[in-house]
Amino acid sequence: MSSSSAEPPLGDDVTSEAPLNTAPEQPEPPMSKNKLKKLRRDQKWEEGRERRKELRKVKAKEKKERKRAAQNNHAPSDSTSEKRKANAEPEAPAAKKPKISKPVQLPVSFVIDCNFDDLMRDNERTSLASQLTRSYSENHKAPFKSHLFVSSFGGLLKQRFDTVLAGHHHSWKGVKFLEGDFEVAASEAADLMKTDRRGRLAGAFQKFEDELDTEATSTSGEIVYLTSDSSETLTELKPYSTYIIGGIVDKNRHKGICYKRAMDRGVRTAKLPIGDYMRMASRFVLATNHVVEIMLRWLEMGDWAKAFVEVIPQRKGGVLKDGMTSLDKAPEATTHNEEADSEAAEKDQEENAIQGNDVDKLGVTELAAEAPEQGEEHPP
Repeated sequence: MSSSSAEPPLGDDVTSEAPLNTAPEQPEPPMSKNKLKKLRRDQKWEEGRERRKELRKVKAKEKKERKRAAQNNHAPSDSTSEKRKANAEPEAPAAKKPKISKPVQLPVSFVIDCNFDDLMRDNERTSLASQLTRSYSENHKAPFKSHLFVSSFGGLLKQRFDTVLAGHHHSWKGVKFLEGDFEVAASEAADLMKTDRRGRLAGAFQKFEDELDTEATSTSGEIVYLTSDSSETLTELKPYSTYIIGGIVDKNRHKGICYKRAMDRGVRTAKLPIGDYMRMASRFVLATNHVVEIMLRWLEMGDWAKAFVEVIPQRKGGVLKDGMTSLDKAPEATTHNEEADSEAAEKDQEENAIQGNDVDKLGVTELAAEAPEQGEEHPP
């Protein structure tokens, strides 16, 4: 007896579903050679972090041992001490160590505007991180220092500080990192000028002591965005003021961006008086840390010419117009090969991590050595 529900033979298709779309997925495009090289370099750098740390420890230990040995070699022997006592030889007074004067806080603020994260490439962002570190280091050890703010601190730049650079910036003193823009930073700086922490009139500001009423500090200051595109030239820095510096490294791709940003906000602009004092063999464009250094030197000496001579790199080929002092080396190119920059940065990192430097005492050695100064990208 046959059954109407007889099973179909094996292999028969019992469903009438539409065939599945089994088209192979498109493979991801292969990485370019430059990206592969960069990835390998980053991996190699991370793998060597512990080794570099051990090398720094060994070097520090050897330095202590050399210092201890030198002290032992110069220590007088027992027989010499006895002879001195017997002959009543007067001991020469120990040479007094020169006193290291404590930096003086002045009532002035520098704001580094970092609202250009999306306009920079990876190697340019690395350079900016290095320039921020140098700016902090110079201000930290300057005899007359400013209040320092870093505004619009976020994006990939902040990510780099927090990850690759191990958050060293959290231990920095005398600097404030803000997510808000330069106007927010300027407002906080103005509020700071109303407190006892504003600083005192000294250095180049000494001359203002009799002119300014310290009770009226909230109205005596100014806000100035520094840019070489401005038609106004800065003649001097003023107490209780805020000076904004564009934190951007862009190989001059975005010309006039700092000037436009200031004008859109109705903020006064000015340029450093480089052209009034110097003849330059290249562009009047400096790195962010150089602008900070120049203004710190002015706060110390009150002399633009001396400040420019001390800070402007020799490769810029600058000569003082009075002919008394010159920076006579030929300027280097202001554009660089991206791969060469990265390799040079890695070499600088390795050497600085092993040798140590003054910035290491601030806890930011690796950051300061992250990259060479890749040309001068900031328009003062």
